[in-house]
Amino acid sequence: MAGSIKQDLRESEKMPILFIGHGSPINIILDNDFTRSLAKLGKSLPKPEAIMVISAHWLTKGTFVTCTERPETIYDFYGFPEELYEIKYPCSGSPQSARLVKESVHKAKVNFDYNWGLDHASWAILKHIYPKADIPVFEMSLDYSFNDWHPKPVQYHYGLASELAGLREKGILIIGSGNIVHNLGLIDFHDIDAKTYDWAVKIDEKIKSNLISRNHKELINYPDMGKEAYLAAPTLDHYLPMIYSIALQGRNEPLTFIYEGFQNASISMRSFQIG
Repeated sequence: MAGSIKQDLRESEKMPILFIGHGSPINIILDNDFTRSLAKLGKSLPKPEAIMVISAHWLTKGTFVTCTERPETIYDFYGFPEELYEIKYPCSGSPQSARLVKESVHKAKVNFDYNWGLDHASWAILKHIYPKADIPVFEMSLDYSFNDWHPKPVQYHYGLASELAGLREKGILIIGSGNIVHNLGLIDFHDIDAKTYDWAVKIDEKIKSNLISRNHKELINYPDMGKEAYLAAPTLDHYLPMIYSIALQGRNEPLTFIYEGFQNASISMRSFQIG
């Protein structure tokens, strides 16, 4: 009888963990401080066997991983320059790695998805990090199901994410892709360099401090950080990928910031690497 996927995949150098604040799709075609930081990052990382992106833009009832050989480029945005809709990210998928995720997670049932491709939380950043699209990529969804009008608590996602640690020894680079501060109700869509709100700077600095001190408890219980937290994350979709990333931080692993800054007045582009 064939062995498990864990046995079949060879051990490799332990991969780091990333959280990338992806921001507006317009970054796909911009040459700015943020996109240059991603290009620099790609040159410094060990080459992974596969990449798993935990996407703020794939919200599902239950937890899913893509299990396709050739994921399609998804244009899940509207009203942007036509140039963006002509760009593709023609990487392969990694069904074998997706099956390893299912084997690794016991706190929840992981389901396979054969239709979803790569939304812009994935390919918009990978276009800069790995422009050759020569590394297999698959996505993991966020379980956004509701119970009594409430989504699953942040602690649930933190616990689920902690079970993914073994993937790092199998050459899988895990990337949480969202935004720590993400308020579309107050965004300035017309000016990417618009003056940042004071509340956004305040909460971003508070989260930075908690990341440095490894105060995961306060990051999980983010409403305790004050009224600015509600403005920063009026919905959990873009905040949760950061929770998945920090849940995988080892006891003595350093956290370094890849990029710090804001776009469109209410979007923190803060990005970091663990390990």
